Amino acid sequence: MAPAWLTVLSWAALTVAFLCAAWIVYDARVAGWRQRMAVMEWVWPVTALYAGPLAVWAYLRWGRASTARAAEANGGKMPGKPFWASVAVGVTHCGAGCTLGDIIAETGVFLLGWELFGEHLYAEFFWSYVLALALGVVFQYFAIAPMRDLGVAEGLWEALKADVLSLTAFEVGLFGWMAVMRFALFPADPLRPDSAAFWFLMAVGMCIGYLTSYPMNWWLIRRGVKEAM
Repeated sequence: MAPAWLTVLSWAALTVAFLCAAWIVYDARVAGWRQRMAVMEWVWPVTALYAGPLAVWAYLRWGRASTARAAEANGGKMPGKPFWASVAVGVTHCGAGCTLGDIIAETGVFLLGWELFGEHLYAEFFWSYVLALALGVVFQYFAIAPMRDLGVAEGLWEALKADVLSLTAFEVGLFGWMAVMRFALFPADPLRPDSAAFWFLMAVGMCIGYLTSYPMNWWLIRRGVKEAM
């Protein structure tokens, strides 16, 4: 079981994260800051689920800059941003697919009691990667295909090339942290998805995954495999 202080901290952090995600949805869809790239209206709130206020800060600085309203205020031109910031926004695509894939996988493995090699964690690794890759390719497709004016087949292939290495780098960080959670922090009584502490620590792992994915995204964008955001 998680100690009481961790449970309290987890509920507080998760509440803040959900409020941040809800505010971004409101700002984009109700307040009128509609994203030029529609898929980003999913990516930004999903990012807030693990990054909380940091995601709001990034959204206010770079998300709103990618809107028609921002272009109007800038004389009809889309405000630019430095390359490092384009990479940072690009990583959110990968992070969104991983986040949704992991939420579905962790919940499903827990509810169905699945194991791999006698261990829940390995089943979580397998299904998290499969679902994260599928969702990540979808997110990449709706970013790359419109920007390059590609058909479905070609767009999916380009999305797959852009996402596999990026997503794998993200999962390396996340899975490493999940192993620490399982074998170092809570070896005798592993945390499960029915506890707030589990999801709070998973959010920490997703932040770590973001950091491990950043250098790979930098390289992919420099090589032209992935679009700069």
